[in-house]
Amino acid sequence: MMTTPYPMIRAGVLSDTHLSRPDSLFIRQVAACFADCEVIIHAGDLTALAVLEAFSGKTIHAVCGNMCDSGTRSHLPEQMQFPLGSFTIGLTHGARLGADTENALWDLFPEADCIIYGHTHRPACQRHGPTLFLNPGSFRSTGPHGTLGTFAVLEAGKELSAQIASIPPIR
Repeated sequence: MMTTPYPMIRAGVLSDTHLSRPDSLFIRQVAACFADCEVIIHAGDLTALAVLEAFSGKTIHAVCGNMCDSGTRSHLPEQMQFPLGSFTIGLTHGARLGADTENALWDLFPEADCIIYGHTHRPACQRHGPTLFLNPGSFRSTGPHGTLGTFAVLEAGKELSAQIASIPPIR
């Protein structure tokens, strides 16, 4: 009996970078966090399109957020759906979803295997039934009380899984 191999796809997931351009610290952080990721998923509030230049050579999926400039809003959608391996990913920033964010996300992406959102600056990685809900938190540590910046790595192979990580100290 032949088994079909499931190639592993590693996607770096981030949100809420709040930059007008990729500065040298951001570029070093990106290199450290996403070196082994062939796909980058940005859940909005990158602020300016120039931020995506730091991910040269990688496949990029990105949406705009409520803090993005007008040029970014005109080039990026507010929400999108795309395949990652054999899985369907729903992506939005989530700024206008109201207090019951997860129910609103279900309405946006009822068929998605994974729903990625940002905006809250609070990392979350949990399953509701078969659907994985993923918020990578704020990459630039712009949360309250000086919290560390966070990101996620989403792996799509035979199964879909994700982990939240803190940005390592970089000089």
